[in-house]
Amino acid sequence: MAITDWPEDERPREKLLARGPQALTDAELLALFLRVGTRGQSAVDLARNLLARFGALSRLCNASSSEFAAVPGVGLAKYAQLQAVMELARRALAERLGKGALFDSPLVVRDWLQLHLAHLPHETFCILLLDARHCLIEAVDLFRGTLNQTSVYPREVVKLVLGRNAAAVIFAHNHPSGAMEPSDADELLTRDLCAALALIDVKVLDHFIVPAHSAPLSFAERGLL
Repeated sequence: MAITDWPEDERPREKLLARGPQALTDAELLALFLRVGTRGQSAVDLARNLLARFGALSRLCNASSSEFAAVPGVGLAKYAQLQAVMELARRALAERLGKGALFDSPLVVRDWLQLHLAHLPHETFCILLLDARHCLIEAVDLFRGTLNQTSVYPREVVKLVLGRNAAAVIFAHNHPSGAMEPSDADELLTRDLCAALALIDVKVLDHFIVPAHSAPLSFAERGLL
């Protein structure tokens, strides 16, 4: 049955306009993005098939172009549109990060880190440089490694912090493997960076681990700082 044949209050567009986007399921939101289905299936049916194929909305949004385009009914044009939506979300969150103290909006920090790092196939070490009021000066991807490890040099971190006149920092790096827990190497690196920055009176507020498909983990909340 085509969506136009559904009762009006059950159609995704009308439902969103009447009750807001939060009232829609993942499949209904995705159907609005897709706009049309394929022969024999509605846009909602196609959306459900996509979610079933990738297993989760986050995996779908972070799929490669070849993985996405391999699904019948979608192609590279839809992939490009989806990536544009994801980039708009990243930029909107980045704007919010720059408008006040980061820890006034901890969920915004986590959401931005997840959008910025979780989809990357390689490990990346990111530093959020903050002023004395803990407002964002700049976010810098400082080191990029392999799937399993990255090399982070404390002297380069200190050089960057001094160059931007930062008073505090937040570290973050992703785990493309999906590992949820910090490794022994992660904890050792964090201690080394804290010690190096303490010498120049710069405070490390947190270090986040960003798994591929899970919420970021905070060292500060775990008592690891």
